[in-house]
Amino acid sequence: MNFTEAEIQSVKQRFGIIGNSPMLNNAVRVAMQVAPTDMSVLITGESGSGKESFSKIIHNLSHRKHGQFIAINCGSIPEGTIDSELFGHEKGSFTGAHEARKGYFEVTNGGTIFLDEIGEMPLGTQARLLRVLENGEFIKVGSSKVQKTDVRVVAATNIDLHQKVSEGKFREDLYYRLSTVPIFVPPLRDRGKDVELLFRKFATDFAEKYKVKPISLTDDAKEVLLKYRFPGNIRQLKNLVEQISVLSTDIKEITAERLLHYLPQEKTLPALFKSNGDKDAISERDILYKVLFDMKKDMVDLKKIVLELYHNQGKATQLVKDHPSLFEGIEQTSEPVVLNIPAAESQDHTLNEEEIQDITHETEEDSLSIEKKEKELIIRALQKNNNKRKYAARDLGISERTLYRKIKQYDLDQ
Repeated sequence: MNFTEAEIQSVKQRFGIIGNSPMLNNAVRVAMQVAPTDMSVLITGESGSGKESFSKIIHNLSHRKHGQFIAINCGSIPEGTIDSELFGHEKGSFTGAHEARKGYFEVTNGGTIFLDEIGEMPLGTQARLLRVLENGEFIKVGSSKVQKTDVRVVAATNIDLHQKVSEGKFREDLYYRLSTVPIFVPPLRDRGKDVELLFRKFATDFAEKYKVKPISLTDDAKEVLLKYRFPGNIRQLKNLVEQISVLSTDIKEITAERLLHYLPQEKTLPALFKSNGDKDAISERDILYKVLFDMKKDMVDLKKIVLELYHNQGKATQLVKDHPSLFEGIEQTSEPVVLNIPAAESQDHTLNEEEIQDITHETEEDSLSIEKKEKELIIRALQKNNNKRKYAARDLGISERTLYRKIKQYDLDQ
C-alpha cells in the first residue's frame, strides 16, 4: 500500500511526530502499512528517539483502536514479578499473593501491548511470551489452567537483539517471531534539519507553559545545534530547551557561546547504537570496560617485568637495547639501571613464600578494583536519589532490573 506525502504528514501531525527526514518518513510509512494487520512488530532505535510514538500509530490505525493500549517497560519490572505482571497470578501462588490478579495480557484482550526494552526480559518470561504469540495461550503464575487472549504485541529495543541471541541471552525463535516487520527509528543526529524544527516546537511549548517569550537561535548557534550528537536524542533536546527557556528569561536570542554553556561536553567515547547491520558499533560502557581491563593487564605485565629485573640486573640493559621504543622521551644516562633494593638484601636474593603471597594478593586486589568502583558508583547513585532505585538506575544508565541484581550481588539491601 502506497501513501501520499500528505497522508504521511497527516499521521505525523496527529501523533506529534516532528520532522521531514527521509528515514523518519520511511519509519512512519512502514508503521502505517503494518497497522491494519495483526503482525508482530519490532521497533529498534536509540533511547529517547521516540519509539513509543510508532507503537501508538500501529494501535490507533488498526482494527484494535477501540481496545486497550498498554505500554510496559520490561527493564523496570523486577525479574521475580514480571511473570505475574504480564500473565497474572492465583491467590497464594507466592508470598504476598493475598488475592488473584489479572495480568496485562488478560486485561488488554482485544487490544495492543507495547513491550519496551524487550531485550531485558528474562528467558523464562520469553518462553511464556512466545506461547502467547504462537497460539494466544498463557497460564497464570500458580495455576495449571490454560487461558486464551487476543492481544497484538509491539516490541521495542535500543540494543542489538541479534547479538543477544548469539550470546544465549535472548531466544532465537522469539526474536524471529517478533521481528516479522522491523521498524528502525533514526537517531536525532541522523535527521538533519529536524533538530531545528524540534527546537522551535519545544521552545514554543515551554513559552506557553512558563508564560514567557519563545527563545530562538542565532545562525552560529544553529550550526552548533546541528553538529551536536545528542546521545539522549529527542528526550535530551527537550530537556535542553526547557532548561534554556527557564534560565534565559532575560535573553531570548541564544548565541553559539551561550548554547555551548548549556550543552554537555561531548565525550570522546560516544555511545553508539548497535544496529543489526553494524557489527563494529559497541556501547560506551563496553569500550570503557575494555580500556579498564586492558590497563589492568598492562599493569600486571609491568609487575612481571619488574620482578624479572629484580632477579637479574643485567636484563635491564638488554631490555633497553631490545625495545628502544619503550624508552623514547626518557633521558639516557651513563649510569647503570639499578633497582631500589634494600641494602640488607643481596643481589641474588630470591622471593620467599611470604613475598610471593603479597604479590599474589596485590594482583587479586587489582582484579577486584573494577567491581569496587562499580559498587561505589551504585552506592553514590542510591544516596543521591534517596534510595529511589528507578532514578538511581537512570543516572547509572542501566535498567532497574540490572540495578536490583547488582544491589543483591554487592549486598546493598540494607
